[in-house]
Amino acid sequence: MAEGAKSLLSAYRGNNLREVAGLIRLGVIELSHRTGTAHIGSCLSVADILAAAYWGGLNVAPETAASPDRDRLVFGKGHAAAALLSALAARGFFPLETLDGFNREGGLLQEHPGPDWPAGVETAAGSLGHALSIAVGLALAASIQGRGYRVCAVIGDGECNEGSVWEAAMFAGGQGLARLCAVVDLNGWQGIGRSGEITALEPLADKWRAFGWHAIEVDGHDPDKLRDLLAAYGDGGKPTAIIARTVKGKGVSFMEDDNHWHYRTLKPSERLAAVAEIAAIPTPRQ
Repeated sequence: MAEGAKSLLSAYRGNNLREVAGLIRLGVIELSHRTGTAHIGSCLSVADILAAAYWGGLNVAPETAASPDRDRLVFGKGHAAAALLSALAARGFFPLETLDGFNREGGLLQEHPGPDWPAGVETAAGSLGHALSIAVGLALAASIQGRGYRVCAVIGDGECNEGSVWEAAMFAGGQGLARLCAVVDLNGWQGIGRSGEITALEPLADKWRAFGWHAIEVDGHDPDKLRDLLAAYGDGGKPTAIIARTVKGKGVSFMEDDNHWHYRTLKPSERLAAVAEIAAIPTPRQ
C-alpha cells in the first residue's frame, strides 16, 4: 500500500462516516493500483455500507473480534475484498502492514477472502450466493443457543440472481430470524450488464417482503442513515433487508456508473486523478 494512504489510515481515529468511507475508497485505489486488481467499481459502491457497519452499526470491534457474542458481518461481495480489507485495517482489526501482502504470491490476503484471513473476516468468499445462507445458519445458531448476537450479510444485486439467496430468504422468513439482516449493495450492474436487464430484479424490496422480511430502501451513500438502520434491527419477529441504492464506482467521476471498472485496472495517471477526487470530497464535520 502506498505510504500516503497508509499514513492517512494510521492517523485517522475519528468517527465521521463520510471521512471513513473516503479513507476506505483511498485504500481501494492504492491496493488495486499496486497489485493490478480489478473490481474497483464494486469496491467503491460498498464503502459507505462498510463504514456504517464497522463504525457503530454493528457490535463488533478489534477488541471483541474473537468474542462469541460479537455481531457477525458476512461479506458476500468477495470480489470487493479490497474494500473490506481497507475498512478492517482503518478500524484497527489488524496492522496496516498486513495489507502489503494483498494479492501477492505467498501473501496472506488473496483477491477474494480466504479461510485464513485475519481477524474481522468471518467467512471465505468467492462464489456468489453463499453469504446469506451462511448468515442464516449463524442467526439460527444464535437463536437455538439463546445468544444475543446479530448477523448481517452484505450482498450484491448480481448475487440476488442466485437461487440459494432466495432459498435462504424463505427459510429466514419462515423461522422469523429477527436478528438477521441482509444489506443489498444495489449498484445496478453485474459483470456483463445492467442488473435489471439480465433478470427481473425489481421490485426488489417487494420480493423480500413477500418472503417474510421487513424491507427498507435507502440511499446507499448515506452512511449515517445506514448506521442507524444497522444499529436498530433485531426485533419485530422478522429479518430485515436493507436495499441500499448505490452507484458503481462512487467517488471517482470517471468511474461512476461505468461497468468497464468491473474489469479494468488503473493506469498511473488514473490513480492520481482518483486519489485527488476522493481526497477533495467535502465531508461535513460532526
